[in-house]
Amino acid sequence: MKKLQRKLIFLLSIVLWCSCAIYKPKDSFNDKAKYIPLDYKNSYYWAALPFKVDSSDRLPGHLDQNYIPEEVDIFFLHPTTYFGSKKYHDWNAEITDTKVNESTDKSSILYQASIFNGTGRVFAPRYRQAHYNAFFTKDSLSAEKAFNRAYEDIYQAFLYYFDHWNNNRPIIIAAHSQGALMGIKLLKEVFDNEKMKNKLVVAYIVGYPVPNNTFRFLKACENEHTTSCICSWRTYKEGFKPKFLDQETQVIITNPLSWTTENKYVGKEKNLGAVIDMKKDPLKNSVSAQIYKNILWCNKPKFKGSFFYLAKNFHKGDYNLFYMNVRENSRMRVRSFYK
Repeated sequence: MKKLQRKLIFLLSIVLWCSCAIYKPKDSFNDKAKYIPLDYKNSYYWAALPFKVDSSDRLPGHLDQNYIPEEVDIFFLHPTTYFGSKKYHDWNAEITDTKVNESTDKSSILYQASIFNGTGRVFAPRYRQAHYNAFFTKDSLSAEKAFNRAYEDIYQAFLYYFDHWNNNRPIIIAAHSQGALMGIKLLKEVFDNEKMKNKLVVAYIVGYPVPNNTFRFLKACENEHTTSCICSWRTYKEGFKPKFLDQETQVIITNPLSWTTENKYVGKEKNLGAVIDMKKDPLKNSVSAQIYKNILWCNKPKFKGSFFYLAKNFHKGDYNLFYMNVRENSRMRVRSFYK
């Protein structure tokens, strides 16, 4: 039993990114610290690049790369992996923090960005992400400034990518959690116009709410083939009703098993494979999915040790529970885009 528990703790720490401790910022955001742009021509500032070997190149288990990637780029924005430390707990992570970068690479880049390595070239910038507590603090002004600082990096990274590496290729934006918040800002500033909308294959803005009235030109994807549109979902255990649902305005909500916005139940037989452990093959027929108001319900996945996982919020598995469905859908939309 103890051996099983230890293995479960390991899986949750890597796959579900549980933090051991959170060291909150003690002071308000430092307005005196000037923003210094990062040199994104330096590969060190990228968690994933098609020109270097990184965690996004991996495949789960014995999965074969049995097709040639399409002529498309994926710009991936990773979620929060910065929880502070005894020595450093400012509002934004240091870009040279090796522990934060390693956590990013072993979690999000490995388990999320790798979804797209069979679709096209994967670009994932490192950025001075806002502290985890920025989502929960009462100091909303400091939180806003921290998020703005993080977005400045994202925007600079995208400009460098677009000017030097894009070469007129269509683009997929994929993001999760804090990365999704950054993705919304990027879509609004860069793609929400008639010209750039036509370069966007699809945006997977996952783990963060996207209100229906956010964009002028970009709308929710209607089906599995629609392009220049947005897919978004937040995953919870079926039957669970978070309190915020009664206060939220309507948001974009997609079922990643049917790729529609309909609230019909879709059985787990449509699940092409969840990935809980990259060393193992995807778990086919793992979870079902049904839209309930502004969230996505799914059954609790079964894996070795899952009995001990009691959380009802499946936020950290938003992508992984539907790993193979997203992987196949991204390729399908690229083919539709070129048609």
